[in-house]
Formats: sequence, C-alpha cells, structure tokens
Amino acid sequence: MNITSKLLLAATFLSSSAYASEWELDASHTTTSFAVRHMMVSTTKGAFDKVTGTANIDDKDFAKSQFSVIIDVNSINTRNAQRDGHLRSAEFFDVAKFPNLTFKSTKIVATGGGKFDVTGDLTLHGVTKPVTLSVDSVTPATKTPFGTTVRGLQATGKINRKEFGLTWNKALEAGGVAVSEDVKLEIDAEFTQKVVAVAAPAAPAAVKK
Repeated sequence: MNITSKLLLAATFLSSSAYASEWELDASHTTTSFAVRHMMVSTTKGAFDKVTGTANIDDKDFAKSQFSVIIDVNSINTRNAQRDGHLRSAEFFDVAKFPNLTFKSTKIVATGGGKFDVTGDLTLHGVTKPVTLSVDSVTPATKTPFGTTVRGLQATGKINRKEFGLTWNKALEAGGVAVSEDVKLEIDAEFTQKVVAVAAPAAPAAVKK
C-alpha cells in the first residue's frame, strides 16, 4: 500500500469515528425495573440495584452505536425481603448458579421521531435469546457542574420469562395464575463520557556535544 492509499484509509477511519464516543453507565442515576401481573388483579414492580455497562454512541449514525449491560441479579429489590429471597432461590433466578443478567446490542434500527429499536442478546438464567428494546429518547451530551459530560436514554421492552426457564407458578382457584409469564421491562439510564487519556509528549532526545 503506497503512502497515498494509507492517507486515504486514515482519513476515512477518522471521519467515521469522529462522531463515536465511549460512555460508562452511571449506576447511581440509572433505574432498571420490571413489572408483572400478580394474582391477575394488580401489578407488582421491582428493580435491580446493581448494574454496570458501557456504550459506544455514534451521533452521526446512531444505528452504529453499541450497548453492553451487566446486572447483578442478587441485587433484586421488590420492597419485600421474603419475596426477594424467593426470587433469588432455585425456583426463580437461582442466583447461586446464574448471578448475572447481561444484554449486548447486535442491531439498532431507527423507527422515526428520534426513536429506535435496539435488538440484542439477553442472557438470563443461563439462556440467551434475542430481545428488542424500544428506545424512546436519547438526550444530547450535557456538561455537568462537576466537569463531566452526561447523556441519558429511556427504553422499554417485554419478555416471556418461561422462555428463559423461569417457570415457577401457582394456579388460582378462580382461574389464572399467581404470576404472569410476560414481564415488562423499563430502563432509565444515564451515561458518563469516558475521559480519553492523552499521552504526554516524548522528551526531546539529548543532543551530543
């Protein structure tokens, strides 16, 4: 490859990557929640308190962005200690064997009005299946009073828990079951831009006298 080809290749790479930036999930300002129907009469909600993740966001072409999330299933919180213990047990999540829930995006499609469908591989209870989340909004990068740069997004989705091996249930005398198979997901995430370290300039070579 001659020098001209190399320069053209470098220019193409720089132009395509100039709009991409690296971000880290801010767990203290992120909520990952879920909701199921209980006894066919009400909705029970819960959340996972410990979550980490990264994002590579391309502002020129959001479809080229990538997201990766890891959730500590043991951090489940439904505001009821007895229920949380049951959910952690082998009858549900079996956190001793499957401590983490992960999501890694594989495809992003614009759906209009600044909204996107983000499809990715969801691994839960040892089972991996594709799941699509609807992203309603992605905020622009914003400087905080603390010198950091942040942005957020909101996403919703739905899974059938039986498809991931979460099959526990009880039939009701009046008909129906104690816990719905469908689980609604809602994510309200905030990301902080990673600070790119700039290498210090090399010291000038000593001049021989």
